[in-house]
Amino acid sequence: MTQSVGIKDVARAAGVSVGTVSNVINRPETVATATRARVLSAIERLGYVRSESARQLRAGRSRIMGLLVLDMGNPFFVDVARGAERAAREAGLGVMVCNSAQSPGEEAEYLSLFAEQRVRGVLLTPTDATGRNLAAFRRHNIPFVLVDRVAEGATECSVSVDDVAGGALAVRHLVDAGHRSIAYVSGPPGLNQVRDRRTGALDALREAGLGPDALRELPTERLDVAAGRDAGARILGLADRPTAVFCANDLLALGVLQAMYAAGVDVPGDLAIVGYDDIEFAAAAAVPLTSVRQPAATMGAMAARLLLEETEAHQGTSGQHEHRRVVLQPELVVRSSTLPGR
Repeated sequence: MTQSVGIKDVARAAGVSVGTVSNVINRPETVATATRARVLSAIERLGYVRSESARQLRAGRSRIMGLLVLDMGNPFFVDVARGAERAAREAGLGVMVCNSAQSPGEEAEYLSLFAEQRVRGVLLTPTDATGRNLAAFRRHNIPFVLVDRVAEGATECSVSVDDVAGGALAVRHLVDAGHRSIAYVSGPPGLNQVRDRRTGALDALREAGLGPDALRELPTERLDVAAGRDAGARILGLADRPTAVFCANDLLALGVLQAMYAAGVDVPGDLAIVGYDDIEFAAAAAVPLTSVRQPAATMGAMAARLLLEETEAHQGTSGQHEHRRVVLQPELVVRSSTLPGR
């Protein structure tokens, strides 16, 4: 293995002190032109690259922001990451993106990695329902902002969407279309988003004078297309099949749609389907999917700006930071999966 070139190697090759090389890199105006040219020639000849991470750690200000999401296979989180990256880049920072894969164990490992790397701050969508991972991470005194999750205390900022309102939008639309038997393909019951969307669905049923029995919950272990296909197979096996399905995200809804298509079930004639997130694939599906839209990129950008504001206060370079909960509003996008002929 080739040994990396260090600042001492450059100093030796240029015949100057290490301090002179440092001045050429950081304060070139303080070095004589001929000496500066000799050092720059040695840097180019040896292929020296300074350790930016080491410099930032010495200064106590990393230029990296951590982002930990549930599933980078979900385009929703790709859009969140895109918004966060754009805001971070405007501030001269980079983003280290990690995927917890909806696993509390992997979440804990990545939070430990962020602490080891001394990142500027962290944006995360927690998967550990017990809160132990966050409690352990707080001890490192690294600022963090919750994304797609409402902060329950006053110790951190959060940016989320009103999922209760989103669940109500989805089921109200189905009730208005005449459906009285609705399945909720919910994903892991421990996730706050899953519970909030169910609460909104039940609120919409209550508004319509329907009882909770009108909503049949079908939990899944994951929030992906494969889990949606499995849920679709369960729906097909029901003796009293519902006439509509509300899914906790679009990947589940696309899986249900695939199962119905394979079984020859007409969507929406025999079964209407509503998703959640309004990812790009929702509009491009074989039967374009009605979905509850979340402003994912906006969510990521706002969370990153809140984190930047907090880290500046944390470093003492700005005024006092006040933790805030930002709650954005969802929007129903109606397509062919619920309305025939659209």
